[in-house]
Order: sequence, then C-alpha cells, then structure tokens
Amino acid sequence: MTNLLKNAALIGATVIISSAIYSSAIAQGAERPDLQGIWTNASLTKLSRPDGVESLIVSAAQAQFIAARTPIAGIEGGLDDGDGINNTPSASADDFGVRAYNNFWVEPGSNLALIKGEYRTSYVVNPEDGQVPRLSNPQYDFERRNFGSRYATGFGDSRGPEAIPNAERCLLGFGNKAGPGMMGALYNNTYQFVQTDDYVMILAEMVHDARIVPIFDSPEQARANRRPASLEPWFGDSVGWYENDQLVVETVNIHPLQLSQSSVPITKAGQITERFSRYSDNEIFYQFTVEDSNIYSQPWTAELSFYATADGLYEYACHEGNYAMPGILAGARRLEMEEAAGLSQ
Repeated sequence: MTNLLKNAALIGATVIISSAIYSSAIAQGAERPDLQGIWTNASLTKLSRPDGVESLIVSAAQAQFIAARTPIAGIEGGLDDGDGINNTPSASADDFGVRAYNNFWVEPGSNLALIKGEYRTSYVVNPEDGQVPRLSNPQYDFERRNFGSRYATGFGDSRGPEAIPNAERCLLGFGNKAGPGMMGALYNNTYQFVQTDDYVMILAEMVHDARIVPIFDSPEQARANRRPASLEPWFGDSVGWYENDQLVVETVNIHPLQLSQSSVPITKAGQITERFSRYSDNEIFYQFTVEDSNIYSQPWTAELSFYATADGLYEYACHEGNYAMPGILAGARRLEMEEAAGLSQ
C-alpha cells in the first residue's frame, strides 16, 4: 500500500462518510436495457490513475482522502479534508487570475467514481496500472490545440477563430464530455438518454451536444450501414445494436478537429466500442474500449457509471453573450500592433 493510502487508512476512523444504499444488480428481462432518463457521471476520478496510488479499488475512507487532494481546475486540494465542500478559490483569489471561474461555477463531484459499489481511482481498468498505453513514438500524432493548457496559462494560438479550441468556440464540450468515451469534467455532468425502436439519442448538458446512434439487428448489419468515409461527423460514425442485455455502440471516423483536442484520440484505422448496461435501478454501467495500433501499444478499456438524478438539464447558452473569442482576438491584434510599433521605432 502506498503512503497516500496508508495515511487514508489511519484517518479513516475520523472521516465522516455520507453513505447511500445502492440496490444490487438486477437481471434485465429483455435483450434491450432501459437506459432512458436523466443521468450524471460526475466524479473526481480521472482517466488515468494518479501518481502515488497503486490500487484501482479503494475503501470509502481512502476514496474521500484522495478526493480531498484531487486538483480541481488545476488547483491542488480542491476539496477540504473532510466535509466534501468544494474549496476552489473565491472570485478574487490570485489562483484564478486567468482561469476566471470561482467555486460557484465548479461542480465536478465530491468523491471518486462509484462503480458497482466500488470506489475507483482511475477510469482505465485495462492495462492494470491504470495508464493509457500511448506509444512512445506513435505512427500518427495530432496537432493538439489543448484547451486545458490555454485555460491554465492564458497563452495560446490567436491567429484567428479557427486556431481557438473547440470548447472556446462553443462547438463542442471540453473533457470528452459527449464522447465517444464520455467522461465527467469541471461542470455540466448531466445527460439525457432517449431510446426509440430505431435510435438511441444521448444529449450532453454541456453545449447540448447530441449523439444520435442508429440501432440495427446485428453488428454485421450495423457495419454494413456506415456512412461514407468522406463524411467526418462530430462524435464520429456511430452504429449500435443490442447484445447480451447491453447496448453496444461502435464508432469510427471521428472528425479530425475533434480528435486534435480529444483525450481519447484515434486515427482512421482505430475504433471505440462502448457498452451500456443497467447494473441497478439507479445505475448505468458504462465501458469503452479504444483500439488503434497507430497510437497505442494495446487496446485499452475504461469503466464508469451514470447515476439517475432528479436534476434536469440546464440551458448551456455558450454563444450568447460570449465575449471571450472576440476579446482574445482583439487583444492579440493589439499586442501585434504594439510589437510592430516598437520594432519600427
């Protein structure tokens, strides 16, 4: 056991845990699981396991100890040591000089991901070390206009609107919110699932990204009905079918601009396979497997859960009143003018 988890075990007796009783697994009466409703995947667990933590599964006390020391919006120790209160800096704090947010807007969750009754320290379950198995010299690399780096530093490419990341342009949510490979982020971790006989629609609260997946009778039929490769839609070309009480969604051909800023990139040769099943009355168990030998040394799999919530989806009016992009571009042009004037004198 690492020092971090040893410390957690020592203080476990003094940590106040708010526990809930989760129903045990329920058998699905039909091949098609009922996924409809409003769900949330909010948690402080990240895709990869943090340094100093070896175990995938930890106790409730250990989970709260780790969660209290998990950075929120790049700020160390986002929660306090015991009561689960969001402790990110206030509006006037120097820490948020370029980040602009304060704790009123930040709602990533208050604990690690709870999956089938187990607290998990990473979404990645295979490989067992909890790390994404990126090749040291991948055959393909993306031009990565990283929203997170720009958000934390205030510096980035400002040549024109197209150089600004998708999230700042209000084109897509950040943090791989809508997937494929759907994960929680800083806020807006709510989803609506709608099923019909022929489609499954997944609406993400952030930017109101909507994935519409056509459903077929078999994987063979689904793959035979893919879109032309010349089409590169946001969220990729997804097709689905029901199998062993699961919804299986297979995605290829994701838009290159989305992939350049994704935490789950694949090339044209890769694919992402998602599986949704009902673990209990209030929990959807979700897995996704990423396969692409151009980028990864092996296929890898992540797991998380969606929980039923009484909260509805809120309006995400990203474009309305959004002065960030014109402000960024105007500031960049001003700096260029000042630099040019300085050089000419």
